[in-house]
Amino acid sequence: MKLTLKIWRQASPEAQGAIHTYDLDDVSEEMSFLEMLDVLNEQLNDAGEEPITFDHDCREGICGSCDLMIDGQAHGPEVTTSCQLHMRSFKDGQTITVEPWRSDAFPVLKDLSVDRSAFDRIIQAGGYISANTGSAPEANSVPAPREKAMRAFNVATCIGCGACVAACPNGSASLFLGAKITHLGELPQGQPERWSRVTAMVAQHDAEGFGGCTNIGECTAACPKEIPLDVISQLNKDYRMALKQGH
Repeated sequence: MKLTLKIWRQASPEAQGAIHTYDLDDVSEEMSFLEMLDVLNEQLNDAGEEPITFDHDCREGICGSCDLMIDGQAHGPEVTTSCQLHMRSFKDGQTITVEPWRSDAFPVLKDLSVDRSAFDRIIQAGGYISANTGSAPEANSVPAPREKAMRAFNVATCIGCGACVAACPNGSASLFLGAKITHLGELPQGQPERWSRVTAMVAQHDAEGFGGCTNIGECTAACPKEIPLDVISQLNKDYRMALKQGH
C-alpha cells in the first residue's frame, strides 16, 4: 500500500503546531497502525529528521496509552484501540490525517503525545475503596448479587484511554467517570465511600477543565471497550443522592 500521511507536529507544549505531510510506500495490510508509524519513523531517522512522538505501551489494547485521532475519529475507523487498528482498514493511495486528542484537559506534550494525568487525579480524588491491610480475604467472604457483580466487571474494563473525551463535542469525561463510579458503587466493598467518592471525583473532573455531558452519545460510540452510556445515568443518580445526604 502507498499512503499519504498528514500528521500533527508540535515541538513542545508552548510551541505552535502544524500538519506535516509524509509519503509512505510498501505498507503491509497486516501492520498495525503503530507499526506503520514505526516504519515512518525509521524513514525519518534515515533522512536525519526528528521522529514523530506518540504514546504506546502494551500494544495489546489493554493499557489505553495509544491515543490517536485518526481521520477525525478517536482511535480510527474501527471500534478498537489505535494499536489494534490494522492497515487493512485503509485503502491503497489513501490520505490519512493523524492528530492528538483535542481537549483542554489533555494538553499536547509533543507531536501526538498528550498529558492524560487529569484522569489519574480524578482517580486519586476518590476512585478507591477502604480495605484493611494484611492477607487477602477469601473471595466469597463478601457475597454480591451476580447481576451487580457482572455489571461492575463489565464497566471495570475501561482502560482510561480518553477516547470518550476526544470524541465528545463538549470534551466531557463523564463516560470515564461514570464507569469508575459504577464499578465501585455496584460492589459491597465500595459502599463506605460511595457518596463522598462521587462528589470528590465530580469536583476533580470539573476542576480539570472537562466539559459537561449533554448525552450526545459519541463517547460510547468511540469507546474501544464499549462502556455503555447508562453509566452516566448511574453517575448522575449517585451524585444527586450524595448531595441530598450533604456530601
